[in-house]
Amino acid sequence: MSASDFRDEIKKIKFDRDGLVTVVVQDANTAEVLMTAWANEEALRLTEERGELVLWSRSRGEIWHKGETSGNRMKVSEIRVDCDGDTLLALVKPMGPACHTGERTCFFKQIFGNERGHDTGTFLWRLYRYLERRGHDSPDESYTARLMASGRSRVAQKVGEEGVETALALAAGGPEEFRYEAADLLYHLLVACISAGVPFVDVVRELESRHKG
Repeated sequence: MSASDFRDEIKKIKFDRDGLVTVVVQDANTAEVLMTAWANEEALRLTEERGELVLWSRSRGEIWHKGETSGNRMKVSEIRVDCDGDTLLALVKPMGPACHTGERTCFFKQIFGNERGHDTGTFLWRLYRYLERRGHDSPDESYTARLMASGRSRVAQKVGEEGVETALALAAGGPEEFRYEAADLLYHLLVACISAGVPFVDVVRELESRHKG
């Protein structure tokens, strides 16, 4: 969409009586919901000009370039509007934590639901980030760090071993055995991405590029 088309779309948004619209901010890569905020027409125009998320601070009553002070800016990949025209979804690539507390997302506090099942869809991405950090730990304390320190050949060997074990579980094992081996394979594939210097998101994009549906 061109800049002029975007400005035309802005005119169709149903801003509230204060000239604001709710903006839900989501990580473009991981699909994690990072925060909610508000924007007015000027903030949206500045977002388009800068390519980074610009909002309206209701508490300060002024334009707010997200991360301008902290450095935790957000590059905007896409902005969508809902069917009623009164809520926006900003898909962003964050350069740091979204929350002022230092948490990656403002929605880190759970008040209801199954603690281990509420965000399964984003778990692989969170695991990948965790493994990236874990790789810098002492090899004496972390299997991940120890594996990465052993070099690419060893990582490649483990991927091969886990691939064979997963295939055997598929051919001759039951569902539980396959689930266990497939999880091992996915873990080692993530480690392989880090070892190869290929971000996990690039692998997903490669798959996406092949998708014809």
